[in-house]
Amino acid sequence: QVQLVESGGGLVQAGGSLRLSCAASGRTFGFYNMAWFRQTPGKERDIAAAISWDGGNTYYADSVKGRFTISRDSAKNTVYLQMNSLKPEDTAVYYCAAARGAAAPTKAYEYHSWGQGTQVTVSS
Repeated sequence: QVQLVESGGGLVQAGGSLRLSCAASGRTFGFYNMAWFRQTPGKERDIAAAISWDGGNTYYADSVKGRFTISRDSAKNTVYLQMNSLKPEDTAVYYCAAARGAAAPTKAYEYHSWGQGTQVTVSS
């Protein structure tokens, strides 16, 4: 198993940048696919970005492609989400998630471990 704790959320103006961090516990962090999901009130939890266990493959939702970058540092047991050119529609609670397997899934139900979430608010 892996325990996840997100940080780095906050209030930022449209066009600004923010970097989210997800600290993972456990010695097997490098074997988990990782992802960032986001959720707004009344809506389902949707994927923003994912990265494979070896860092060799990434996935981005069309809405964030070209603006967000997911990365991982196995030595620090941490996954990051660099968010640039932020828009008000990016406002959401962002969750870090982990999944087993050969490739990173894109659906929330495929992830077995979740962080507590961190709020990102983008003002216009």
